[in-house]
Amino acid sequence: MIEATVVGAPLTLESIEARAAERGLLLRLRLSGPIALRGLRVVVARPRPAQAPLLLGELKGWALPTARGLHLDTMRVQGHDTAGVGPLIWAATFAWALEASPCRQARLLAIRDDARQHRRLVRYFRGLGFAPLRELGAGVLDLGPRLIWGGSGLLMEGDCREGLRRCGRRLAAQERSEATAI
Repeated sequence: MIEATVVGAPLTLESIEARAAERGLLLRLRLSGPIALRGLRVVVARPRPAQAPLLLGELKGWALPTARGLHLDTMRVQGHDTAGVGPLIWAATFAWALEASPCRQARLLAIRDDARQHRRLVRYFRGLGFAPLRELGAGVLDLGPRLIWGGSGLLMEGDCREGLRRCGRRLAAQERSEATAI
């Protein structure tokens, strides 16, 4: 069983989907490709009558069947009234890795397009439990990883259990905040 909890309940992929539904949101995880290289897409959307759901956030990545095989590539949250969408996406990603894959560590690149934005990304990812591994720059040895990650920046790695635990705390804090606002 996953150790992270939100308001006393175990934090599992199923419980995270249920929490999204309680907020009127759809949380879906889609896998593609063979087991040796799984494409991963996690989305949160708001249902709309007689229309396609409104996409609020998504995370894309891929997973290799190894303990350090979860690679997260794109995370985006957009639109109005998106508080808590990010933690739902991250929590679902970490819970899936722990429940349905051998992945225990996740890697991502804090891209370096703009210095200010890069600092914000690094701070955000550290808050999720990611730690720096190494800089990807213009060196010859960085060419391969830069092709994989799509740019230069700070390559970071995080523990999926710790990430899930931190997301659980964020979700619990948001639930407490919403409860006191009523």
